[in-house]
Amino acid sequence: MKIGIDISQIVYGTGVSTYTKNLVENLLRIDKKNEYKLFFSSLRQNLPNDFKTENKKAQIKKFPFPPTILEPLWNKWHWPSVEKFIGPFDIFHSSDWTQPPTKAKKITTIHDLAVLRYPKTFPQKIVDVQQRRLEWVKKEIDMIIAVSQATKKDIVELLSIPEEKIQVIYEAVGEDFQPQPLAKVEKIKKKYQLKEDYLLAFSGPARKNLERIKKACQGFNLFIIGEPYIPQEDLPSLYSGAQCLVYASLYEGFGLPVLEAMACGCPVLTSNVSSLPEVTGQAGLLVDPLDVEEIARGINEITNNKEKREELIKKGFAQVKKFSWDKTARETLKIYEAAAKR
Repeated sequence: MKIGIDISQIVYGTGVSTYTKNLVENLLRIDKKNEYKLFFSSLRQNLPNDFKTENKKAQIKKFPFPPTILEPLWNKWHWPSVEKFIGPFDIFHSSDWTQPPTKAKKITTIHDLAVLRYPKTFPQKIVDVQQRRLEWVKKEIDMIIAVSQATKKDIVELLSIPEEKIQVIYEAVGEDFQPQPLAKVEKIKKKYQLKEDYLLAFSGPARKNLERIKKACQGFNLFIIGEPYIPQEDLPSLYSGAQCLVYASLYEGFGLPVLEAMACGCPVLTSNVSSLPEVTGQAGLLVDPLDVEEIARGINEITNNKEKREELIKKGFAQVKKFSWDKTARETLKIYEAAAKR
């Protein structure tokens, strides 16, 4: 079986890039039987040096075009076929809905449908592009990988795609996310001028609910990841030193920071909506993200109740073990095999 995967997202350092990189690395590690044709498009950027492709049956090809050229070609005019660039293959997997024309069986991963749930929080140009991509998905897709049951529900409801075409395969956290030595934590605190007791939150679009989180965190030392930009390698130490992660988002397709924090021994307060209860299980404190007072009470419970804090840390370590990139890759490979037989 020849498997073509669009790995363009790896270049751009987004959440989807984390998914694509970890998935492909693990596919290449566990599968020595099938042939992989990996390709990406970028005019100036290359794949990161730590991208592991030690598989003799894997080929990587770069298209020297920016995505701004391929986007209208593939998703507006639906031309040319991927085969013209990399030759024939049996399975095509897109990690971000891009749906170029191909004779292969088509699989795409949908991480969330925020662009349909919260269109006003996106520039209109982005909404138009994503809706165009999703139209091709609806017309041509053979199988969809959803990263949570909540996302699967959105796909059925918002795209009217039959449930039998959708398979839920969870994401996971990388090996770097684990409790860090005290010396590294202290170094990070000094780097970002953090006080001894600090809480973590994430910036982002309005659905991240940051304004309510800020109100709930009054009186606490709140450090917001994204204000400023934080390198990926600093995150494990930031999680390890924090009193808790406040992730009271209004909408998530998965919610990877929840698992990242748990893996580092950081208690989690998160929302009781969308995919977050599914990912968190019994290992975090769930709150109504629209209720500032409830968020504040949850923070106080974690920071003031030592027994509760230790309980959440212990349950968090157990919850993280339910997810692994090895499992994600093996379940994805089964999807490829099933699609090829159709």
